[in-house]
Amino acid sequence: MTQTILVTGCSSGIGQAVAYGLRDADYEVYVTARQEEDLARLREDGFSAYYLDYRDSASIQQTVAAVMEKTQGKLYALFNNGAYGLPGAVEDIPRAALEEQFQTNLFGWHELTNLVLPWMRRQGCGRIIHNSSILGFAAMPYRGAYNASKFALEGLVDTLRLELRGTGIHVSLIEPGPITSRFRQAGYRHFLHSIAWQDSVHRDAYESMMARLLAEGPVAPFTKPAAAILQPVLHALQSKTPKARYPVTVPTYLFAWLKRLLPTALLDQLLIKAGGAGRR
Repeated sequence: MTQTILVTGCSSGIGQAVAYGLRDADYEVYVTARQEEDLARLREDGFSAYYLDYRDSASIQQTVAAVMEKTQGKLYALFNNGAYGLPGAVEDIPRAALEEQFQTNLFGWHELTNLVLPWMRRQGCGRIIHNSSILGFAAMPYRGAYNASKFALEGLVDTLRLELRGTGIHVSLIEPGPITSRFRQAGYRHFLHSIAWQDSVHRDAYESMMARLLAEGPVAPFTKPAAAILQPVLHALQSKTPKARYPVTVPTYLFAWLKRLLPTALLDQLLIKAGGAGRR
């Protein structure tokens, strides 16, 4: 029997690569995006595509209702993926900007997950996979809003995994490091909209950071293509004992190891260097 999965944030990058890869692996894939041109393109490519904006509760509820109708209430898996990162020093992040970061990166994910869980409970099985980040456990400077949203996601998901033990529903986190995507371009737009950088004590760092955000091609070592996320997702879907966490890229493995071994002061020095004062 063909298994069904809902993949969010499929306009580009990780969501798009995973959606096409899962379809090639014979999954019945339902996808979401926020822009009509992206939805039209996905539909032209044969996907059932739905408008979903994590900040918009109505769009989340409408998508779940439509997918459940299409699948006759039998959705096997959810891959929560759509997110963005707001660059900027913590002291420069307005409350409203931090709230919006959490609306998109956490609250919407939580609502969507909670809407599909009752259906999975009824069928006695399911997979919930969340696309987190190396920044979900290793904080780097000038990424405070994104760090906070991913740290919170990991805590919420760890709790959910414990609460679902014995239900047949498995919960996993994918933890990518640097991945080729439009992530930097989106971050740059949010930065200009939310951060008063010209008046900040961090202005020099921001000027370097903006050059990185606008640069073409990979700017961080060990960057992998978005398709690198597909195999961890497939394992989380297919294994009888899926992992709680799937690190992807060398930096993710490295900092997960260093965080267990190093004292905080030494780890801080490495994280500051890795963060490059916002240049990487």
